[in-house]
Amino acid sequence: MTQQSHDFLADTPAHWSVTATTTPFTGNKTSVRADEVVMPDGRTARRDYQVHPGSVAVLALDERDRVTVIEQYRHPVRHKLWEIPAGLLDVPGENPLHAAQRELYEEAHVKAEDWRVLIDLYTSPGGSDEAVRVFLARDLSVAQGERFAVSEEEADMRHAQIPLDELARGLLAGRLHNTCLATGVLAVLAARAGDGLDALRPADAPWPARPFAF
Repeated sequence: MTQQSHDFLADTPAHWSVTATTTPFTGNKTSVRADEVVMPDGRTARRDYQVHPGSVAVLALDERDRVTVIEQYRHPVRHKLWEIPAGLLDVPGENPLHAAQRELYEEAHVKAEDWRVLIDLYTSPGGSDEAVRVFLARDLSVAQGERFAVSEEEADMRHAQIPLDELARGLLAGRLHNTCLATGVLAVLAARAGDGLDALRPADAPWPARPFAF
């Protein structure tokens, strides 16, 4: 059988016309926008969505194939979720690698010498413009200096180092649900089954969803 070409298989930018925009809610970090969008048939439809600064997450993998994870309360879903270290891109144009390094230090008190882009994703493109870059961090060690002072939900966090394959089993069994944890763990397994982790994109690879300064 002749292998079929799928050269078209790539997400592409598109900008449908917007006839009106309002911001009915502005919060501490995000807001809600309401756009009247021109549909292909010429009619308009209202689309409400969260405007989000973007995020980074870090799958930190040690020499024993364990992943650094944290358990944190997430009020919207009323659950404590096991996650990988992550945080907002608070500064417009911030280099996502620098933000990821900061989050790994603040949430896990860990530093890494080897960084790669693991996967880029939109968390919920039907209702939010949030874009997340998940990094793979290896060659880990304990960070120097005092631990970052935590507050609010972070004051109740638990930390653990869990084998990668155990996390994969937990995800497939429906026991774990965090988006970045799921995509990060499964992306590592997919990369290993393909060209290998060393073939992943460099840590400073372009990110059109959230352009940044080097």
